[in-house]
Amino acid sequence: MKRGAELGRGKRGELERVVKRTLEILGEDPGREGLRRTPRRVAESLAFLTRGYAEDPRRVLNRAVFRTDSDDMVIVKDIDFYSMCEHHMLPFFGKVHIAYLPSGKIIGLSKLARFVEVFARRLQVQERMGHEIARTVNEVLGARGVGVVVEAQHLCMMMRGVEKQNSYALTSAMLGRFRADGRTRGEFLGLIRHGRISV
Repeated sequence: MKRGAELGRGKRGELERVVKRTLEILGEDPGREGLRRTPRRVAESLAFLTRGYAEDPRRVLNRAVFRTDSDDMVIVKDIDFYSMCEHHMLPFFGKVHIAYLPSGKIIGLSKLARFVEVFARRLQVQERMGHEIARTVNEVLGARGVGVVVEAQHLCMMMRGVEKQNSYALTSAMLGRFRADGRTRGEFLGLIRHGRISV
């Protein structure tokens, strides 16, 4: 079945009918003015928010892998993301920080943000998303190590359940040298704690 941005017209119509029935079950009138177009809007919104299912992270590379002699750590921090938790289908959002140690290859920096987008635009759990990003960077580059830290707020905690508005979830995925070498891991974690450079 095609999902996300590739949701076919027939499946989109089926989703609209499900949304309409959901409104009825909730006690609403899907025929009233404010709700008449809601099933269509929700179907289009879900197609957009889950378009990552239809994307192959390797295809977003578009030949943006380059040879290098450098073996110094590369970090892109504060990559904004929005996703939906698979447990309640409520949003969670925050920032992703990615680091890798090159082993003869580097990647265009914007592609790291694209990897985040591919995996965030699926029904997710934060822990898995970080590992999926780390494994993809590792597979594409054959890096000596990859580190990914995700910090996020979850509406399933903020607007339902425990209703804690100021809590953040922090998760990390460490591969290669970032897992085996505490100094490498510590350097990465220390650098992402620092603020932006002012110019």
